[in-house]
Amino acid sequence: MSRAKAYRGFINENKAKVMARSDPLATPGDIAAALALLTRLPVPADQARGARASWAWPLAGAVTGAVAAVVGGVALWLGLPAALAAALVLATQIVLTGALHEDGLADVADGFWGGHDVARRLDIMKDSRVGSYGVIALVLSLIARWAALAALMPFGGLFWVLVATGALSRAPMAVLMAAMPNARGAGLSQSVGRPSQATATLGVLVALAAGFLCLGTSALAPILWVSLATLAIAAIAKAKIGGQTGDVLGSAQQLCEIAALGALVAVST
Repeated sequence: MSRAKAYRGFINENKAKVMARSDPLATPGDIAAALALLTRLPVPADQARGARASWAWPLAGAVTGAVAAVVGGVALWLGLPAALAAALVLATQIVLTGALHEDGLADVADGFWGGHDVARRLDIMKDSRVGSYGVIALVLSLIARWAALAALMPFGGLFWVLVATGALSRAPMAVLMAAMPNARGAGLSQSVGRPSQATATLGVLVALAAGFLCLGTSALAPILWVSLATLAIAAIAKAKIGGQTGDVLGSAQQLCEIAALGALVAVST
């Protein structure tokens, strides 16, 4: 290979690296990557951007919420009671996400409260079996979300509630990834990478925009509750395993969604 050709190859390679670093947004690709990672929707996507696409995770949550809201709206239109419509909304969300976040919640509950030290907690979280703490956490999560949705349905605006809470509950995942080290050297969180502070901040702004566009000033309460839930999750994860994992991110989504829905119930009743 000639020196000129080698030099051009070197320039092109480093130009690509610089472009990758300086191009924080590749909007269509990032949205597709977010949908492919966080949902079961058949979206072709290149996951090479990894954590740089995490700003779009709230958009994936908004899509999930929108689809579930349509199912819930049809159920109410057909005359089904709010309790049954709320159950169908939850079922739709679980099918769309493949229970990705619920799995993380169960693993965290088992590991954090079933292990006596960091190594054991991480081992338990990696185990595919679900223990008593995990089952209890899943049941409580489903009951809390179902009860909140059933309570909110008589007030109307189900579509906007689910879009907003879907977005607001996904932004903390990128925030935790950016703010905390990975607690283990493998797993989904490690493979995706660590987003920059700018990427995580953009994700927060996207979620805030979705919240205010959908709910107006009523978004203030869920934003506050989600913020407090995120801080609590970060503190517990730091104390239990010294950082975050994919399971911690999944549990954060679940708890932040419960917080957002609970806040809306509190201000609506």
